[in-house]
This record gives sequence, C-alpha cells and structure tokens, in this order.
Amino acid sequence: MGAGHAHKLYREGRSPVHALPPHCKIAAVFCFVLVVVSTPREAVWAFALYAALLAGVAAVARIPAGCLLRRLLIEIPFVAFAVLMPFVAQGPRVDVLGMSLSQSGLWSAWNILAKGTLGVAASVLLASTTELRGLLLGLQRLRMPPLLVQIASFMIRYGDVISDEMRRMRIARQSRGFEARGVRQWGVLAKSAGALFIRSYERGERVHLAMVSRGYTGTMPVIDDVTASRAQWTYAAALPLTALAVCLTGWMTR
Repeated sequence: MGAGHAHKLYREGRSPVHALPPHCKIAAVFCFVLVVVSTPREAVWAFALYAALLAGVAAVARIPAGCLLRRLLIEIPFVAFAVLMPFVAQGPRVDVLGMSLSQSGLWSAWNILAKGTLGVAASVLLASTTELRGLLLGLQRLRMPPLLVQIASFMIRYGDVISDEMRRMRIARQSRGFEARGVRQWGVLAKSAGALFIRSYERGERVHLAMVSRGYTGTMPVIDDVTASRAQWTYAAALPLTALAVCLTGWMTR
C-alpha cells in the first residue's frame, strides 16, 4: 500500500480535518454513527444538532455545501423506501393532507431518513477529507483483520484496471462499427464480458506470481506507519463526544 491512489470522492485541501490521521477520523465517524443510531427518534431537536455538528465539520474542512448535498443523493433508494412506510405500516392512523397514514410508519420513516442521512453525510465527509490509501492504512492501524484490508486494497486498485480494460474493449468494438441497438447485439456483449473475465483472471494470476516471486507471504509491507498524538485524538473525539452529550440529553428528556 505504498503507492498513492486517488479517488473521485476525495477533495484536496489543507484544513485541520484533512491533517488528522486517518484512523482518528475513522474512529470518530464510527462512534458518531453509533451515537446517532442510539438516539431516540422522538428527540427531533437532537438530530438537528447532529446536522449542525456535521455542518461545522464541513465548514472547517472547507467542503462546499453543494458538493455535500450532491453526494447525499446516493441515499435516494432508502428515501423511497422510507416514503412508502407510512402507507403500508399498520397501527393507528392519522390524516395528513387528506391522506390516511400510519402513525408508527411516520415515526419509522423519520427514523430512517434522519439517521440514514446523518450517517451518509458523516461518511461523505470522511471520504472527502481522506485519501483512499489513508483509509486503508487507517483500517490497518485500527487492527482490522489484515486479510480484509488486503482484499479491499486489491479491489480498489484493480477496479480501475478492469475499468480501463472495459473502455479499451468498447473502443475496439466501436472502431469496427459495432453499436448495441437491440437484443441481437447481446451475444457480442456476452462474449466481451467473457473475454473480460478471462483477461482479469489471467492478470490476477500474473500479479500473484509476481508478488510471490518478490517474497509475498500473506501480509503486505507497511511503508508509512501512521501515528497520532494525544492532541490529534482529542481533536477527533470532539465530534462523537459532543454528539454523545446530545444523545444522553435526549434520553433524559424523553
């Protein structure tokens, strides 16, 4: 994991959030999400404070609001599911704009939307302020099983390789006048997919043999040993600890 590897979600910056060690940010986001999930759904004000906390982190990290909102669109399928819950859930009904909706379904939809959106927003901020290589090193530093870290690393690195191979095959088809216009062209696309699988498998074998010939024994060498000072841990813990105080207040005022 010594070579750099950029990803589209990362935004280059020199903010204090960017400067934090990756394992500090991963632990902070994980604890923050746990606190948000543990908050009672009736404490609506608590979720507003959580959103304000994330907005503050985005401001410190200099992440534009428009960029953050665009990346939150990934949760649209979950939003669609939550919108259906008031119509299909059982229990007491309430009239909203002339529609009979389930009261428990409304609370469940709010619970999913609020907690899901906050969790996705926290993850987007983490990805926007941490390089992909840093995320992998952070997971390794947090003692995540090395095999899982290696699998994630290879998936990310060779995902781009396979994407480039697909692009070259598409250009080759188009240069020969091929256009996928209907069912008749599915056979060509199926053959292309098969060829891509064979090429990827063969490439994987060659990469594995090259790694073994260079002394690979099942663990990847760590070139950069990422460490964090007590001040950096304290700075990273500000978000989950503040959220924990809000959560405890929400439970006490139920």
